[in-house]
Amino acid sequence: MDINEILNIAPYSLDKEQKHQLLNDRLHDLTLHHYERCPEYKRMVDAYGLDVNNLPDYEELPFLPVRLFKEFELLSVEREEVVKTMTSSGTTGQQVSRIFLDRDTSTLQTRALAKIVSSFIGTRRVPMLILDSSGVIKNRNMFSARGAGILGFSIFGSKKTYALDDDMGLNIPVIQDFLEEHLGEPIFMFGFTFMIWQHFYKQLMETGYHPDLSKGILIHGGGWKKLVSESVSPQRFKECLGEACGIDAGNVHDYYGMVEQTGSIYMECECGHLHSPVFSDVLIRKADDFGLAGIGEKGIIEVVSILPESYPGHVLLTEDEGELLGEDDCPCGRKGKYFKIIGRIKNAEIRGCSDTYAARF
Repeated sequence: MDINEILNIAPYSLDKEQKHQLLNDRLHDLTLHHYERCPEYKRMVDAYGLDVNNLPDYEELPFLPVRLFKEFELLSVEREEVVKTMTSSGTTGQQVSRIFLDRDTSTLQTRALAKIVSSFIGTRRVPMLILDSSGVIKNRNMFSARGAGILGFSIFGSKKTYALDDDMGLNIPVIQDFLEEHLGEPIFMFGFTFMIWQHFYKQLMETGYHPDLSKGILIHGGGWKKLVSESVSPQRFKECLGEACGIDAGNVHDYYGMVEQTGSIYMECECGHLHSPVFSDVLIRKADDFGLAGIGEKGIIEVVSILPESYPGHVLLTEDEGELLGEDDCPCGRKGKYFKIIGRIKNAEIRGCSDTYAARF
């Protein structure tokens, strides 16, 4: 099946067997594509001993640790074809991943993201309140995961307003004007978890300003490390926001994603589960032998994606620990695997947008 045909499929509509065949075919094609076009990837695959003329199911394809993108510039296109270079979040002194996108890969990422997110918030663009500062958007040709996240999700907003000023202060007059202009309309909100907690929620409580965001839908992501240290659970996060601005807990959706596979995000459903769409998959690897873990077993998260064509990022081992909760049987009705994040594996660097910002903060 052609990639354009795949991107026309509803993101949570295929069962286990259908999705497995689709991913197998596409990931085989991508493995050969990168093997032929990226010398570094070819050397790693050859060292692994993979027979590219007889590829196994995608669960057995060699994975690249995400840390490699900090050490090497991995491209499967000519450098002059690169239209955008994305960097991961990182604290001061940390190396960052550099991801090189050509026009085709960038377009595929945008299309996949649109299909996934619109299945949660609808296809109609609505007024957007960004719970961050406009200062984070700088060089469009090279920007961080945080800036890329804001720009990526901005495609779902019709009128974009930033809730924070350049000093990360709550901009109450701007928020008031925005809500008056869109009184009674549905609102889409986006931000990163720690920034929302530290600069939006806490300042709402400090100032006593409680805007009515009961018609809002919030998507947030970027790491929980700092909030966990403050004993703020996902449920508590939602409850506090509800108390501060009236947003319904069922309209607050976390997501899991990374700059190394932009577009392939895993959205949280109404049941609090992260879901794998048809464009990607999540595997849990046992820490002792990297074998596949079963439902209910903890392990290291591997992510696969059908999108990366300009760089070999289609099969990656993350530095996160997670647990597979089930497949095709989530009470929300969405098909595919659903899982939860437990946290960073021991000694892994801080890397989420929220967590790296919190470390500097």
